[in-house]
Amino acid sequence: MPSIISRRGCLRASIALAAGGWAAGTGNRIAWGGKRDPNWEVAIDRGLKWVARTQSQLGHWTAQNYPTAMTALAGAALTCSGSTTTQGPYAKNIRKAVDYLMTKVRGNGLIGDPGSDHQYTYGHGFSMLFLSQVLGEEEDEDRRRELVEVLTKAVEFSARAQTASGGWGYMSAKDGNNFDEGSTTITQVQGLRGCRNAGIPVPAEIIEKAKEYIYSCKNSDGGISYSSRNRGTSRPAITAAALAALYNAGDHDSKHVPDMLKYSRLSLHNITDQAAAFGHWHYTYLYYSQVIYRQGPAEWEPFRDKLYNRIVSEQKPDGNWGEQQIGPIYIASCNLIMLQLDKGFLPIYQR
Repeated sequence: MPSIISRRGCLRASIALAAGGWAAGTGNRIAWGGKRDPNWEVAIDRGLKWVARTQSQLGHWTAQNYPTAMTALAGAALTCSGSTTTQGPYAKNIRKAVDYLMTKVRGNGLIGDPGSDHQYTYGHGFSMLFLSQVLGEEEDEDRRRELVEVLTKAVEFSARAQTASGGWGYMSAKDGNNFDEGSTTITQVQGLRGCRNAGIPVPAEIIEKAKEYIYSCKNSDGGISYSSRNRGTSRPAITAAALAALYNAGDHDSKHVPDMLKYSRLSLHNITDQAAAFGHWHYTYLYYSQVIYRQGPAEWEPFRDKLYNRIVSEQKPDGNWGEQQIGPIYIASCNLIMLQLDKGFLPIYQR
């Protein structure tokens, strides 16, 4: 069995070494313990309680026929609070989410159901990410072995689903006639990185092909286009997501990164509604916040304050953010992941 990295172990090390500041653990920057506004914590508490309260008896959440993707995102939002499958106020909810996703596992390694999951590669990628984050905290030996097997096969499915160009589409290369696009590619790359961090073997050539795919979609302005088949204008959302994925892949020093970062800053750093003109504000800032978090506290903290204050100002009294874009659980999950990003509980979002 691969060596499983314990999230709780990393956190113990980080707290012991550097409470209240830069925290060193497993060779990485873990979290920045700068001052946080108490209003953010109130909003997080309300939001987490709303997410837990709206979980179905079967353990899932859904919006627009995305039950697998929404369950994985909601589960990630809950684990960002520090709860695991066995500890914390949301342990029961997280375990139910894991149980539900395990029912979605297919013999070919796909986590999802092509018959009921719209654009099933989203659900597959988000599920790899979520399940890889809880793996190290699973105390039941049988379930841990099961998770390792599921994630190993999930990685193999992603490898087979990758297109000839190195990206991924809304479904596998075979089912989708080798169509690719940026947002699903990023979902796969982060999911694969989460698996690798958790000790699941991920062939290096899969990630290398994905990195080359991203570079091939780069325009002269530094932005990333929608697809290798539909280059067109640069997309701020996909560019921010691509940067986050490249950082996850360890490609901080690529010659392409400075141009991409400059383009993203010009388009997104002021947190205006301009991003909405390109679609999916919450998706955009879910990834752009990860990019800026990795730049260090001098850049992160002023950006974070503006971002968090905006998110909190839009929250409703019951803890959700209303019916926007894909659906309330999607918006709530994205917002809660962002609001808890610099708490450093999930390895995939650590510096």
